[in-house]
Amino acid sequence: MLAHPPGVGQTRRPQLPPGLDAWQVPSDTSRPTCACPMIRFFLVFLLLLPTLLVLELTGPVQEWLVLPWTSLLTRISAFLLRVFDPGVLSYGKVLMDAKTGIGVSVEAGCNGIEACLILIAAMAAYPAGWKMKLAGLLAGSLAVQAVNVLRVVSLFYLARWNKEFFEFAHLYLWQALIMIDVLVVWLVWIRLVARQASGDAPPPSGSLPAGA
Repeated sequence: MLAHPPGVGQTRRPQLPPGLDAWQVPSDTSRPTCACPMIRFFLVFLLLLPTLLVLELTGPVQEWLVLPWTSLLTRISAFLLRVFDPGVLSYGKVLMDAKTGIGVSVEAGCNGIEACLILIAAMAAYPAGWKMKLAGLLAGSLAVQAVNVLRVVSLFYLARWNKEFFEFAHLYLWQALIMIDVLVVWLVWIRLVARQASGDAPPPSGSLPAGA
C-alpha cells in the first residue's frame, strides 16, 4: 500500500459553519427556478376568465350591472359630445344626432365590461397582495373605461362621416386598441407590484446599513 502525502489523493469534506448540516447546503445554485408560479397564473386565469364571462351573461348581472353601466356610458359620452355639438341626444344605450337622426347603439362588447373582466382575471391570478390587486382593479378599470369613452365618441363621429370606415374601426381597430390598453395597464401594474415587493424585501444578512 502506498502512502499519500497529506492532501494528495484524498477528498476532504468541506468545513461547514457550526450549526449547519450538510443537507442544508444547496448542491447547485445554477439550476433554473421553478415555473410553478407561471403555470399557476395561467391555470387560474384560464379558469377565472370564462367564469366571469358566463356570469356577465346571467340575468341579474345584466339587469343590475351591464345595462345600467351601458346607459351611464352613453350619458357620459353625450355629455362630452355636447361640449362641441349641443344637438347630441342619449336615451338608454343609444347616442344620436338630433338633427340628422344618425347615431350609434352601445351594444355588448362595446361597453368595456369584457375588457375589464380580462383585466380582473389577469390581476386576480397574478401573485400579489390584495391591497395591490384592489388598487390595480380600480385604477385599471378606470383607465380602460376612459379609453372606451373615446371609442364611443370617435365611433359616433365616424358613423356620421363614413359608414365603411366606421365598420372597420368598430370591428377591428378599436377592438385591438382596447386589448392593447388592457395589456399596457396590466404590465404597468406588474411593474409596480415588483417594485413594492423589492422594497419590502429584507436586506441580505450581514449587509451594512446605509451610510456605514
